[in-house]
Amino acid sequence: MGIYCFSWDFLLEQLKADADDPGSRHDFGHDILPRVIHTHDVQAFRFRDENRKREAYWRDVGTLDAYYEANMDLVEVDPQLNLYDEHWPIRTHHPAYPPPKFVFADEGPDGRRGEATDSLVCPGAILSGGRVHRSVIGPGVRVNSYSRVEESILFEGVDIGRHAVVHRAIIDKDVRVPAGARIGLDPDEDSARGLTVSAAGVTVVPKGFEFDDADLPVSGRVAHIH
Repeated sequence: MGIYCFSWDFLLEQLKADADDPGSRHDFGHDILPRVIHTHDVQAFRFRDENRKREAYWRDVGTLDAYYEANMDLVEVDPQLNLYDEHWPIRTHHPAYPPPKFVFADEGPDGRRGEATDSLVCPGAILSGGRVHRSVIGPGVRVNSYSRVEESILFEGVDIGRHAVVHRAIIDKDVRVPAGARIGLDPDEDSARGLTVSAAGVTVVPKGFEFDDADLPVSGRVAHIH
């Protein structure tokens, strides 16, 4: 964790000097801060972990896989980072979403059932007959009937179509996953679509991505009438 405070003039001066240095890695922690410590008044404030766990929680989320694992930490039964600790609140804006909603309760492994297990489900989400397991479901997400979301992170406003399967994926805001789509099951197939697949096999669907009919199984394709 690092929060840096600079005056604008000083920051611009240092960034220009760093850009002109062929030996720099252009990293605050490795290049800019060590250099100015010896020439300017630099002050630091120690981070105090108030998480009240046995060990201080630390995650460097500089890669896709590290970001994914940090989110998966949160769905553990006793996560090291406790979002429910009233003595260490998260101070951020909370939009006025309604509570999450779970509808349909058919029995059987293939039944139409809105449920989430070992997951975090944010306000405004609707699990309308779709099943979620070990996932982080963002605000306003909709998981439609007979779909499955497993070990994934869905950002705000994502819509998962009927019979779709999402496995070990990160899906950015407002992406609409069409009916019958398969994401995260075949890394080669995901790469061929133009999606990023991390070193550990996590598929990333970026904001604004649109699926082509050619990417979908026959049952999920849309009939075009001219």
